[in-house]
Amino acid sequence: MAFLKTPERTKERFSLLLLDLEEYYFEQHTAYHVSGGSKKERKIRGSFKVCSRSIIFDPEDLAEPILKIPLKDCKKIEFVEKENNPFNEPRPSAVSVSCGQIIYIKESNVIAPYRNDRGAKKITFELEVWNKTEDVVQTLLQLHRASCLEKLGDQTAMIAANLQSRLARSSFDKNCFQSVAEKPHMECAVEMVMPLVSNPGHVCITDENLYFQPLNGYPEHVIQIKLHRVRRIYKRRHGLRPLGLEVFCTENDFCSDIYLKFYNTADRDEIYYYIATFLENHVTEHTAESYMLQWQRGHLSNYQYLLHLNNLADRSCNDLSQYPVFPWVVADYSSAQLDMTNAASFRDLSKPVGALNKERLDRLLARYRGMPEPRFLYGSHYSSPGYVLFYLVRVAPEHMLCLQNGRYDHADRMFNSVGETWKNCLEGATDFKELIPEFYGHDSSFLENRLSLDLGQKQNGNLVDGVVLPPWASDAGDFLQKHKAALESQYVSEHLHEWIDLVFGFKQRGSEAVAAQNVFHPLTYEGGIDCDSIEDTDQRIAMLTQILEFGQTPKQLFTSPHPQRITPRFQNITRSPSINSPASDMSPASPTEDSSFEDLTEESRKLAWTNIGSLKSISSHKIHKEAVTGIAVTRDGAAIFSTSQDSTLKMFSKELKDFQRSMSFSNMALSSCLMLADGKTVVCSSWDNNVYFYSVPYGRRQDTLMGHDDAVSDMCWFDDRLYTASWDSTVKVWQCASDSLSSHKRSQFELLAELEHDAGVNTVALNPAGTLLVSGCKDGTVTIWDTGSYGALQQVHCHDGTIHHASFSPDSRHVLSVGADSCMKVIDVQTGMVMSSVKAEEEQRCFCWDGSSVLCGGQSGDLVLWDLLSNTVTQRIPAHSGAVTAMWMSELCTTVITGGEDRQMILWKLQS
Repeated sequence: MAFLKTPERTKERFSLLLLDLEEYYFEQHTAYHVSGGSKKERKIRGSFKVCSRSIIFDPEDLAEPILKIPLKDCKKIEFVEKENNPFNEPRPSAVSVSCGQIIYIKESNVIAPYRNDRGAKKITFELEVWNKTEDVVQTLLQLHRASCLEKLGDQTAMIAANLQSRLARSSFDKNCFQSVAEKPHMECAVEMVMPLVSNPGHVCITDENLYFQPLNGYPEHVIQIKLHRVRRIYKRRHGLRPLGLEVFCTENDFCSDIYLKFYNTADRDEIYYYIATFLENHVTEHTAESYMLQWQRGHLSNYQYLLHLNNLADRSCNDLSQYPVFPWVVADYSSAQLDMTNAASFRDLSKPVGALNKERLDRLLARYRGMPEPRFLYGSHYSSPGYVLFYLVRVAPEHMLCLQNGRYDHADRMFNSVGETWKNCLEGATDFKELIPEFYGHDSSFLENRLSLDLGQKQNGNLVDGVVLPPWASDAGDFLQKHKAALESQYVSEHLHEWIDLVFGFKQRGSEAVAAQNVFHPLTYEGGIDCDSIEDTDQRIAMLTQILEFGQTPKQLFTSPHPQRITPRFQNITRSPSINSPASDMSPASPTEDSSFEDLTEESRKLAWTNIGSLKSISSHKIHKEAVTGIAVTRDGAAIFSTSQDSTLKMFSKELKDFQRSMSFSNMALSSCLMLADGKTVVCSSWDNNVYFYSVPYGRRQDTLMGHDDAVSDMCWFDDRLYTASWDSTVKVWQCASDSLSSHKRSQFELLAELEHDAGVNTVALNPAGTLLVSGCKDGTVTIWDTGSYGALQQVHCHDGTIHHASFSPDSRHVLSVGADSCMKVIDVQTGMVMSSVKAEEEQRCFCWDGSSVLCGGQSGDLVLWDLLSNTVTQRIPAHSGAVTAMWMSELCTTVITGGEDRQMILWKLQS
C-alpha cells in the first residue's frame, strides 16, 4: 500500500497532515500548555510547533487532544514577561494567544473528524527554554501579519520569504556524513514531497550517499540513501513545473524512497545526472519504447507495464494530483462467477469511462456542441486527489481529513461498494474516474475497516464499514486475486493498448482525442496554461490550486498508435461481434496439422538463441580478394556460395573444406547472393545494374536480368517472385517462371511492380510468410510494404544516414534496422512506432535476430550479442580483423557463417 510504504518515518501522533494544504512546519519547542487560575493552575507538557499558518500543540499525554490555532483567527499574540514577585512563586515568560477558534484533533487519541471550538479564547504556553520565548513570539507575529493580509498572493509571498530566509541561514550538517572520507558534490535547499504535504530542508549529495536534512528535524534529523542502491530515477513535473526528482532503490516497487522538489531546475538536473552516473544503462533503460517491447513480448506483466508508463508520465504515489492511474477492466459485478473467457465480462477498453454509456454520452455531446471554445466533453477528470482518497480513506483517513478540512465526506458518497461505484461511473453525470494500482495489488486493507474508523451513517441507517464486494469474490483477498487475474487475462492483454492510446498515447489530445470522445477540461493538460504568465498573484495561485485539485492528464508518451500485445497462438476467449478484429497477416498463425512439428522447431530455435553466446569458430577461409558481400547455402549444407566486391561468386565445399568453383559475371562488385528453393540456382546482384542467375548443375551463368538504372544492392525471393533493391531509388518485383530456372532454358521475367523511394535503397527483406517487405534507404528511411497490394504500410525516418541491414522478427511483428549512425532501431510493423532505439559503440553492418536477442556484426570485426529487452551487450565474440559485412544463419540457428572486409569467411557452430 503506497501510504504505508511511504511513512513519515515516525510513530509520533503529530503529522504534517495536521497542517493546512500548502502549509509549512518551521520549528518546535518543548513547552507547557497552562490552563486554569493561578491557584489551580494545570500544566500539560508537550511540543509547541510553529507553522506558517497555525500554532499546533501536541501533548505528551495521549489522552489529551492536539490543539491547532489558525493564525488568521488570532486576535492578539503577545510576550508575557517573567515575574519575579518575591511573595509568589516566580513565573517564567510565556506566549499568550487570544483567538476566536481552537481546533481539537485526535481526542482520546482516536482518528476522527476535527472538533472546532469557536468563541473568544485566551491560551498560554510556557516554553521550557525560557530565553527563546521572545524570539518565538516575534516569529509568530510576523507569520500572523502574513495570514491577515487581504490578498492570498501577498500571504504566500511573505511566507515564502520567511521560508527562504530560514533555509539561507542554515545548511546541511556535515557531521551527519556516514564516513569522514566522504566527498560532498553539492548541497542545496529542497522540499521532500509526500502525499498532500512537503517538508523543506537541505539535500547534500556525496560520492557515496544522498542525504536530506529537514529544516525542522521532522520526522528524522537526517534521511540517507546509498547511491549504489539506487536503481531508478525520474525527473518529475511538480506543480506543473520541472522541479521534481524521484529516487527508487527497487526495480518493481511503485513507491519511491524519496521524492524531492527543488527550487530551480538547474539544481535538480545536476543532482539527476550525478546520480545517473551510478546507474547502469540509465538512459536507454527508462524509455517507454523499451518497456513497450518487453511488455509486447511477454517479459512484463500488464500490471508492471502500466506502473512503468505511469512512472514515465510523471505519476507518483507521493503526488496525489498525479497518482498512478489504472483502468477499470471488469464490467461484471453482479454474477456469482466471473467468467474470464467471456468478452462481456470486460469493460470496452477502447473508450474512456465517459463514453461507455451511450445515453450519457449523447447528453454530454449535445452540451459540448453548444459550448464556446475551448470546448471540453467531461467537466471532471478520471484521476484527482479526491478520487484517490475516495478509494483509500480506510487506510489513509488522515489524508482525507487533511484534504477536506478535518471532515470525512457524506456517508452515502463514500466508497461503499465496488459494484455501486462502477455503476455510478457508468451513469453519474460527473463521475468518470478510473482506478488506482491498489485494485490490482495484494494488500486488501483499503477494502476493509481494520482501523474501526467511524466513517458515518448512511441514509438507510447502516454504518459505513468495509467495502461491499461483488458476489464472485468470497472476501477482499479473493477479490484482489481475481481482479488482478482479470488484468492479466487474454482479453485485457489483447485490448490494453487501446486504453493506453487514450490515457498515455495518441488519442490523449488533439483531433484524435476529439474523435475518441476523450476531451477533458483544458486545465488538465500539460502546457494547457502557463501559470507563470498570469501577473495577478491571487489569480495565479487560485489557478494552480484548481489544477492540482481537479486532476491532471498524464504526460503524453506516444504520438502514434500503440501496438497490440503478442498473445498466445491458441485463443479460447468467446468473442462478441463488437470486439472482433479483422484477420491480418501480422496475426499469429493458426494451428495446422504440422503445428506439433512447428512447435518443436520453434522450441529448438528458442533453445539455440538461449545459448547463442556459446558459438565457436570451427574453420576460417580466405577465398576472396576483396570484402565478402553475400553468403548463400544449399539446403543440405554441403555447398556454401559467397559473393565479393572482387566481382566473383565462389562455391565452397563444406565437406572438402576448400573452394571448388569461381565465377565472374562482370568486372564490377557483386553485392549479394541468394539460393533458390530448388537448390540448383544461385542469384547474384551486381553493381553493374544487373542480376545474374547461376546454374549449379551446369556450372555456368544461366540468365541475366537487366532491370535497374544503378547498382543492385540487395535481393530477396519468395514463391517465384524476386524483389530487387537498387540505388536508383526503386525496389522492383519480378515474376520468374520456376520451371525455366531449374532447366537450361532462358528465364522469363515479368515486372509486376516498381516501389518508388526518395533515396537509393540499400537493403530489402521479406517476412517469413512473404506477405510483407521492408526496405532501408541511404537517407535513413525504413519502409514496410504489403506484397499483396504493393502499397506502403509504414514509412519511418529513423536513422541518420545509410541503413545497412533491416529484417523482420520471426513473428513478423517488428522490424530491426542498423545504420551508419551506429543505431539499432526496433519498429512496430502494425503502428510504425520506433519501440526501441539503441546507440551502439560502433557501426553495425549486419545481423540475425529472434525478436529479442540480436547477433550483430560490427565495424571492428567482432560479433556482438545484444539483448534488446534490456538494451545491453551480453557478449562480445572476436571474429574478423575488419568489419563483418555478411552473415548467414541456419534455420535451427545452430550454424552461423560470417564474411568480412578481411576477405575471410568464418564458419561457426553452436556448442551444446
